[in-house]
Amino acid sequence: MKKILIIGCGLLGSSLLRKISKKKIAKQIFVYEKSKSNISKIKKLKLPGKIVRSLKDGVINSDLIIFCVPMSEYKKLILKINRFLSNNTLITDIGSSKIESSKIIRKFLKKRIHWISSHPITGSEVSGPEHGKENMFENKWSIIIKDKKTNLTYLKFLNTFWKKLGSKTVVMDSEKHDKIFSITSHLPHLIAYNLVKSAQDFEKKQKYDLIKYSAGGLRDFSRIAASNEIMWRDIFFNNKKNVSRAIDIFIKNLNSFKKDINSKNNKSILKKLIQTKKVRSRIIKLKQDVNKPDFGRD
Repeated sequence: MKKILIIGCGLLGSSLLRKISKKKIAKQIFVYEKSKSNISKIKKLKLPGKIVRSLKDGVINSDLIIFCVPMSEYKKLILKINRFLSNNTLITDIGSSKIESSKIIRKFLKKRIHWISSHPITGSEVSGPEHGKENMFENKWSIIIKDKKTNLTYLKFLNTFWKKLGSKTVVMDSEKHDKIFSITSHLPHLIAYNLVKSAQDFEKKQKYDLIKYSAGGLRDFSRIAASNEIMWRDIFFNNKKNVSRAIDIFIKNLNSFKKDINSKNNKSILKKLIQTKKVRSRIIKLKQDVNKPDFGRD
């Protein structure tokens, strides 16, 4: 590959930059970043790649363009780069929901340009290029989205790209992707935000200084709730249909727990607690986490 352009160099963009450079996947790596603060950090960290001031300089002759920006930025960026794109360029992104973003891509992207969406299942609650890691994608799933019009040659090309970064890859359509991640990712983040807000409301109402007594549960949820608010707003809005359904399931189960607690239904609540514990064992067996106390923390 001769040239790769990374648009947006925060946590994941800078991680891609580090790994692409390390693995020598491209002869040239260009970075477009509109945040002056991030540009300053990139220079201070002496990250590889060339920072370009204009999208034109980065887009022309690129083999691969990777969108590493919030999904609300897609339309604006597509309209800016359209006239500089060649038919040989492949575009991908790392967004966490796909159905709505694919509608924007189909509507505004210049015809005969290949865009195949990706979703690397990795990240952190922190953001910014200073937090990027070279091994961010190692042994992590990267979802590649295939629809009816996906070019199979470019699909194979993208699959090889993610594997070179150390990822395990799987191909699925947008609908299946958004349903799965509404439960495994989007709902847990929404619950985390809501739980922390509930703690804030409780603290304000009771006038207790309860945050300093944070037990493991609130502590762990607060870490998730520290994630980038723009990114998660975009995810909730873009996958609103599936997230709303996930919320309904959650409310139904929460009410069931409430009923068991109020009636002291020992048999029912123990059954729920025992069944749900089994998920942790499955996650460890599938190597999605390590089997250490306190989630492997030092």
